Amino acid sequence: FVFPPPSRHKRWSSCLKLKFGHRPTSRGSVVIRLALLLSPLCLLAVWGIWPSPAAEEAFADKPYGIDERIPWTTSKVVGSPNPPLPYRVKRTFAKLEFRKAIGVTTLAGTRDVLVFSTTGGHEGPATIHRLANDRATEKAEPFLTLDHIIYGLAFHPDFAKNGYMFLGCNGPDKAKKKTRVLRYTVDRQAAFRCDPKSQHLVIDWESDGHNGGDLGFGTDGYLYVTSGDGTSDSDTNLRGQDLTQLTAKVLRIDVDKSDGDKPYAIPKDNPFVGRKDCRPETWAYGLRNPWRMTYDKKTNQLWVGNNGQDLYEQAYLVRKGDNFGWSVTEGSFPFQLQRQRGPDPIVKPTVEHPHSESRSLTGGIVYHGAKHPDLADAYIYGDYSTGKIWAVKHDGTRVVWHKEVANSRLQITGFGADPDGELLIVDHAGGLYELEPTPKDGPRAPFPTRLSETGLFASVKGHQVEPALIPYSVNAPLWSDGADKERFIALPGNETVQFTPSRGWNFPNGAVIVKSFSLPTEAGKRHIETRLLTRQDGEWHGYSYLWNDEQTDATLVDAAGADRVYEVKEPAGVRKQKWHYPSRTECMVCHSRAANWVLGLSELQMNKVHLYGKVADEQLRTLAHIGVFRVNLLDHLSETRRQWQRMGQVMPQLARDFTNELPALPANTTSVLDHARAAVPALSPPSLWPVLEKSLQGQPRFTNLLPRRPQEYAKLVDPYDKRADLNARARSYLHANCAQCHVEAGGGNALMELEFTTPREKMRVFDVKPQHHTFDIEGARLIAPGTPDKSMIYQRMARRGAGQMPPLATHDVDREALELIREWIKGMK
Repeated sequence: FVFPPPSRHKRWSSCLKLKFGHRPTSRGSVVIRLALLLSPLCLLAVWGIWPSPAAEEAFADKPYGIDERIPWTTSKVVGSPNPPLPYRVKRTFAKLEFRKAIGVTTLAGTRDVLVFSTTGGHEGPATIHRLANDRATEKAEPFLTLDHIIYGLAFHPDFAKNGYMFLGCNGPDKAKKKTRVLRYTVDRQAAFRCDPKSQHLVIDWESDGHNGGDLGFGTDGYLYVTSGDGTSDSDTNLRGQDLTQLTAKVLRIDVDKSDGDKPYAIPKDNPFVGRKDCRPETWAYGLRNPWRMTYDKKTNQLWVGNNGQDLYEQAYLVRKGDNFGWSVTEGSFPFQLQRQRGPDPIVKPTVEHPHSESRSLTGGIVYHGAKHPDLADAYIYGDYSTGKIWAVKHDGTRVVWHKEVANSRLQITGFGADPDGELLIVDHAGGLYELEPTPKDGPRAPFPTRLSETGLFASVKGHQVEPALIPYSVNAPLWSDGADKERFIALPGNETVQFTPSRGWNFPNGAVIVKSFSLPTEAGKRHIETRLLTRQDGEWHGYSYLWNDEQTDATLVDAAGADRVYEVKEPAGVRKQKWHYPSRTECMVCHSRAANWVLGLSELQMNKVHLYGKVADEQLRTLAHIGVFRVNLLDHLSETRRQWQRMGQVMPQLARDFTNELPALPANTTSVLDHARAAVPALSPPSLWPVLEKSLQGQPRFTNLLPRRPQEYAKLVDPYDKRADLNARARSYLHANCAQCHVEAGGGNALMELEFTTPREKMRVFDVKPQHHTFDIEGARLIAPGTPDKSMIYQRMARRGAGQMPPLATHDVDREALELIREWIKGMK
């Protein structure tokens, strides 16, 4: 049952009679008459949510790119080439969602759990929610709201008597941002309410970037607090080795005493007490961006996770007087060796990860729960960008055990423990998780180590894929150092893809996205790499295969990735081309949750004509024809609302005609027409949404057809097509090459949003000061309208090495795109 275009009034009214059982009586004729009048309005109202035969008629005289779908039955891409990790993550407190969650802890004196999250941006406001330690709970009540972002929360060791709760936070203070430690008073008896008026400032310092702000009490009763270098890139203010400031440190203060005008005192055994030009609050220094700190009282260990910059991430077991080296070093490696060092020797990280396996480390806690005895007394930490989780045991002298224990797709912002000491994992995207042992499923099929074993190719030699694979292309390709690409979709059997109105589509388990890269050589086009992105057991994984010299097969690249050099033929001669085969972690840094994993398979990228052999056809039309899509009609209701603005000029007349001609309906009539009749007195777009939603109840909500014609969908343009609009070209390039990270909740910590569909005023790039390195350019802006050379987006595109963008998968500057962005910025007023 479909809503046809206006030319099919008779057919539509007949459908109504058959569907709702109306008889050709006088009452039935009223219904038919109403249907005839309602048809044009319904067409406008539901054109974007109900499959329209008109979309098929528009191309009825054209051949399809693919006549019939061939089921793919030869897949061998199953499982993993590595043995399963001992644990996996499982959603807990599943009925609650805390978007932009940052941390979790237990409310002292109770068995309740506290979750703190930011409801705004990087400055707050923030809310602490309180919930019962019941995994089935549906209720989380506000405990405290603050106009700053909250980084840490700790209760005084003598909480039972004084009720003190301490928060580490950051936010604006007049014209400057500061990190603060605030004290609040909580009732010591049920219902343990927090008094927001009890706020008391303990200590603060200027900080606009790497802010620190996590805190905890030690076994000595003193409060330990982290601070970052206070900027957002490369230690601009040279605070890492500066002992005269409170930044880039672990601080240790006595909050039970005051010293002169300070509401705290300095413990006499602090390592820098009495030393010239040193802040006596300092316990350790040389930290870039300490993200999460824990003081474990059982092991008497103080752990700090630290975000590195260019190449490495670190975690430190902190001791009295340690110097961790920033920004002379980045962890164990040189960074700016010419910079002035502090007076103490540099201490290497306790654990360190290259960016090929970790991109934004999140410090954790020492585990003392009962569920996982093998993790007892292990420091458990993770990574925001990759979702990996590790555990390390340290005997006080050295690391005695260290391994990866889980590989999730979470954006991990924190770890905590429930009242029983069981681990809780905070996902920034909106929930709490815990670890569970990975099920032992018995013997596994061997993962294909050669491309010829994947079931994707009829013949790897000659790059002949299985006939069931569906070729595709994109409007705005990702820059890959000038390599040519061939792309294919492999769907198991007759599985379908859920067509989503924004970002990447949703693929079924067993799906494989194939992309092969080739470079021009003196011997002709040479395939060098084939990448597979596959969804297995609800998770996406990336694998690379390196082609042999004979071009007859390709071998699975090791998990850490690889590098090769090829000789590439150009008009000017032959040059050496460095090629990076990404690690499996790097694959998932770009193919992130924020972009919904699949970057090129979206409405914006796929809405284009593709050449299928000798037949050119709209990709969306072809995919719909062969039954690839599964469209949720209700999901498209919100998308349809955007069309009302275009329809506004015709709606008033339709509304008047409809109201004047509407006959009375019997009160006992029950059909979609009743719902439409109820909306007539206030006929307007908002009043029709519930009507349409109700009309879909009981109807099939899924279809293989597209809700609209392909030409009515949004699309990127080819950035290299100089005939296209300049602004559309530039925005398309930024979308394809940058927006997988630079979106809300993406992996980049810059505040810009570069999606093609983001309104200009919400991009936060025009005349905005950079949060990161400015390359010593005076007056630098993210985009300085009219001045490309002062625009950091342009400058980062023009560089390779430290500070380049995109940061992965490219060694050469895209000169043509660089000129495009230069022209775009130069033309701005």
